[in-house]
Amino acid sequence: MPIVRWDPFSEMIELNDEIGRWWPISRRKGIGERGSWFPEVDIKEDEQKITMRADLPGMKMEEIDVSVDNSQVTISGERKMEKEEKGKDFTRIERSYGAFSRSFDLGIPVKEDEIKASYKNGVLEVMLPKAEIKKAKKIEVKTA
Repeated sequence: MPIVRWDPFSEMIELNDEIGRWWPISRRKGIGERGSWFPEVDIKEDEQKITMRADLPGMKMEEIDVSVDNSQVTISGERKMEKEEKGKDFTRIERSYGAFSRSFDLGIPVKEDEIKASYKNGVLEVMLPKAEIKKAKKIEVKTA
């Protein structure tokens, strides 16, 4: 199991995400206005790779960005309303629109040149092959 650097704000971010799931209206600024939302992400690890799956329904592939910097993966994008319906009152709006960005510190290095991402049926899948972790080199200590 890899050692992950402690982030003092991670629990606050998780709490904010959870509150946003229970009261989604607090995340919206209004119909058609730019807001923010947080797609749900699953992360699975095995011996060779880490697999991330993010639910991004209603988005086009060109609206999604994936970047990797060392062991940190960021998924971002913006989901826009299909069309604005002027003069119509909505009884209920539950779907979220606007920009989002989710970052995850994997805690282990990945082979950045071998990362693969695919998008099918509203699900983004990112395959991150693990890089070899450099082992500490033992230095022989000689007596003088």
